[in-house]
Amino acid sequence: MNDDENHNDKSLDNGTTHDNNNVNTRKSVVGLVPVVQDYAWGIRGMDSRVARYALENKALAEVDPDTPYAELWIGTHPKGPSRLKTGELLQDAIGEELPFLFKVLSAGKALSIQAHPDKENAERLNDENPSKYGDANHKPEMAIALTPFEAMCGFRRLEEISFLIKKHPEFAACISQDAKLAVFLASEALSQKDALRMLFSSFMNCDPEISSKQLKLLLFRLQAEQSRFHIHPHDEPAWERKCSRAIMRLAQQFPDDPGAMAPLFLNYLLIAPGESFFMAANEPHAYVAGEIIECMACSDNVVRAGLTPKFKDVDNLVNMLTYSMGGPTIDGGAYSADNPDVIRYSPPCPEFEVMILTVDPGKESLYKNPGVPVIMIVLEGSGYMDGKLCRPGRSYYWPANADDLLFTVAAARRGAMKVALAHKNLHLDRPTAVNPLDFGGASSRNVLSGGYPASPRMPYMGMGGGTTPVSQDRSLMDVESTINTINDIPFM
Repeated sequence: MNDDENHNDKSLDNGTTHDNNNVNTRKSVVGLVPVVQDYAWGIRGMDSRVARYALENKALAEVDPDTPYAELWIGTHPKGPSRLKTGELLQDAIGEELPFLFKVLSAGKALSIQAHPDKENAERLNDENPSKYGDANHKPEMAIALTPFEAMCGFRRLEEISFLIKKHPEFAACISQDAKLAVFLASEALSQKDALRMLFSSFMNCDPEISSKQLKLLLFRLQAEQSRFHIHPHDEPAWERKCSRAIMRLAQQFPDDPGAMAPLFLNYLLIAPGESFFMAANEPHAYVAGEIIECMACSDNVVRAGLTPKFKDVDNLVNMLTYSMGGPTIDGGAYSADNPDVIRYSPPCPEFEVMILTVDPGKESLYKNPGVPVIMIVLEGSGYMDGKLCRPGRSYYWPANADDLLFTVAAARRGAMKVALAHKNLHLDRPTAVNPLDFGGASSRNVLSGGYPASPRMPYMGMGGGTTPVSQDRSLMDVESTINTINDIPFM
């Protein structure tokens, strides 16, 4: 880096035109130092995007090749508060806590089977067990893939679970007779939810000796069926084969943990870079592998039940889930009406939304200040922000009263610069993550009036699922046509 670039970096880090101690005088972006979290499921060393970004931000002095770098936190949460490059806390610079927490996540192996509580449950859990549930806030979250990303999200449809119970007697042996009978006979929506609850509770509370024995038997059979010695190794639908292979993979990561059978009742997803999904409170999920940016309400509450050596709270998890069926809608975002270079990802909750700005070589893009505090991170490519150098991994705070920003990329560059920007949701009336007419079975009026529905209805999209960004002014389908479209999708 030459002297001019060093000078530009310092100007960007300070981000002030007058008194550095007065945040109201800031007229430009300010460099941030995020917080690194290393967990057993992270990606080790420089293979982790979290490690590379942390090194670029000087959150790490060096990268340990053996450390699993898992999460990069950018925000004001007390467990990992970010600081400005000037040394002061981000919360002090803003004058209040951000309503969201922005993360980069690098998963080398599966995270726990978990859900995040809604506000009512969060307040109760924080009151009953503050050492395990450190705040009283809910935690809806949205994930946007940076690499191909695997996850288990939401319960499978009951028809699929019923089929898998019959196909895998080892799985069936971990479920009570009453629960299996409820699954086979359930027909109406309420009875299906009750059946799902009975099945999940029965499986998670199965005698460990029984579940461990049955897992070993299941693995022995699946390994034989998936090997080249099997007479017809591919004589089954692709989704069943992927389900079986996912079980074997999880069992290698977590030996003797019955949670390895979770793909038999949770949807197993693979999303491409640029695709996203929204996980509302009280919905089961487990991220499996890959790298994402993740934005959520400012909370660290997690209720776990499997695939983890950490504290498991099965009873609370069983009691708090909504038992909706089908995986989350895969969202490709929507083109911004204000800037054609921006794709926005807006969930149906007020705390946050994420914008992805892409500037191609030889181009420039003027980004208007949205009037609220913004957290930014450069995802890939290099360029300039108001003439100051930006590099992949660097993160910034853009004050609400600062000037608009001009992003440019030199024509000689070999690729585009991509920047992720997170701030308070300014498009709550136009969410991209779910159809606002079908959020939690409620009308969009309930969302807009300030309510916090626990969960969206999550239709099972099968092999379909629109992942192409839609025009922002595209009219939404009416409820009847939406339901008809979903019902026409073939069962897989």
